[in-house]
Amino acid sequence: MIDNAPVKLALAWLIPAVGAALFVTIQCFSYLNVYVGSGGTMQAMTFDPASLWGVSIFYGAWVLPPLLALAARRATDWAMLVFGGLLFIMSTLAGVFDGLRDGGHLVGLELLAVTLPGVVALLFTWRHIRST
Repeated sequence: MIDNAPVKLALAWLIPAVGAALFVTIQCFSYLNVYVGSGGTMQAMTFDPASLWGVSIFYGAWVLPPLLALAARRATDWAMLVFGGLLFIMSTLAGVFDGLRDGGHLVGLELLAVTLPGVVALLFTWRHIRST
């Protein structure tokens, strides 16, 4: 019989990854909407190259937990749990902080798109590790 647990785990980790991408996209559009609505009078947010690289690496790192799930080894399962958990915690904290700063709708989006599916993915991963 074919074991499809790694595929299920990979899908479970892809959902918060897509949620994080949606969150950052909507956050950018929300900022742009407020900036245009103010007639360009509010201070523009600028990023230096290091900040852009940091954001790109952070959101790009969301690809690693699903890839680790597909490896289907004991060590990669633990790496998926630890690395995915760190991404989940950092995304939740950053998203709530940004949402409190930029608008309450972003807090709700963060909790719905990243935190809730991230908790489910962590629980699936923990149950998978315990069952093997």
